[in-house]
Amino acid sequence: MNDYLIRAGVCAEFLTRERLYITERLNDPAAPPLSLADARVEPGVTTELHKLTVDEWYVIQSGSGLMEIDGGNPFEVRPGDTVIIPAGTSQRISNSGESDLSFQCVCVPRFTEACYESLE
Repeated sequence: MNDYLIRAGVCAEFLTRERLYITERLNDPAAPPLSLADARVEPGVTTELHKLTVDEWYVIQSGSGLMEIDGGNPFEVRPGDTVIIPAGTSQRISNSGESDLSFQCVCVPRFTEACYESLE
């Protein structure tokens, strides 16, 4: 037993009700301070309007999109951008490009289904 290692199981990508694909990299009760996932939105898709009870960051890796936070005007996101989404803030992202929009999601504390509230 190693107190410094969390060994990931199979990290299979899955489609969420939010209309994006997720691959969880770290989401374990043994590491409750945060979770990490890879997300992918297909071209032309807008995710479900929702809010979380945890803070979240999107780190854009590839593609281009439009991010909407707290009912404000959508703004462009591209590789290298980090989007800060405070807990309780409405959010959605649209893929405005011709290829997949890929980003990492970091949640603090870690994401659970109980954190998610649909606003549609």
